[in-house]
Amino acid sequence: MALRRALHFVFKVGDRTKTAMFYRDVLGMKILRHEEFEEGCKATCNGPYDGKWSKTMVGFGPEDDHFVAELTYNYGVGEYQLGNDFLGLTVQSSQAVSNAKRLGWPLTEVGDALYLTQAPGGYPFYLVDKEQPPTDPVQKVCLGVSDLQRSIHYWTTLLGMKVMEKNEENKTVLMGFTDTQCKLELRDNSGTVDHGTAFGRIAFSCPREQLTDLEALIKKENHKILTPLVSLDTPGKATVEVVILADPDGHEICFVGDEAFRQLSKVDPNGNKLLDKAVAEDKSDEWFAKHNRQKAAA
Repeated sequence: MALRRALHFVFKVGDRTKTAMFYRDVLGMKILRHEEFEEGCKATCNGPYDGKWSKTMVGFGPEDDHFVAELTYNYGVGEYQLGNDFLGLTVQSSQAVSNAKRLGWPLTEVGDALYLTQAPGGYPFYLVDKEQPPTDPVQKVCLGVSDLQRSIHYWTTLLGMKVMEKNEENKTVLMGFTDTQCKLELRDNSGTVDHGTAFGRIAFSCPREQLTDLEALIKKENHKILTPLVSLDTPGKATVEVVILADPDGHEICFVGDEAFRQLSKVDPNGNKLLDKAVAEDKSDEWFAKHNRQKAAA
């Protein structure tokens, strides 16, 4: 399935200012594009919320050849409850380690040239203290599963990934579509997977004509389809088609038609300005403070 690509992971964020600092100043990523929406996404990209929200794409380079983060912010929601579903995103960058130390961002050494840190909201990130590779510094995303063999079957047989490595001692498997892309690591939690309210979504692209076949296969095998094939509009940009699946542990998986997504995901040189403008115009923190109230906790 070399025509399929790993695209991004979706994080729900409650504080855009602190979150932007982490991705820009600590990790050293760039704001690739920023979009504001007046109502909830038809494919629940922002979670089960109907109100105003924003999407910010951040990464080390264009989405054509980099795995990036999608930061979704729901106006009025200040925090989300973590589960044991998302177990970490690994970035190889000695510069990120240096940035964290310089800025006083908490780091815990957990291995040889390996540090654990947290993005705002508590999401774990692993920083490899080595020079950034010439390709994408984002190495892998790790998700917890309850039955490793069942998950391997789903991700390989149904979604077309290939197994790169297995570690029996750590109960992990590393998979991907190609060697050059960000990998997906599954780790056996030895128990039920709890998604909390912070649950994310991992996204991949495939040629448009594969979407209907993929949806039909998942349906035939009696696995869950969260959102049947649907078109999503972004004002002034390309319309994309997506199908949203759930693996046996409920991890949300988005497949999007590659051709239109390449148009939608072009880097916007005004991304930084648009994010900063939206943050400056968001007076919700001031309103809640003035009324001696706190933002909702999801």
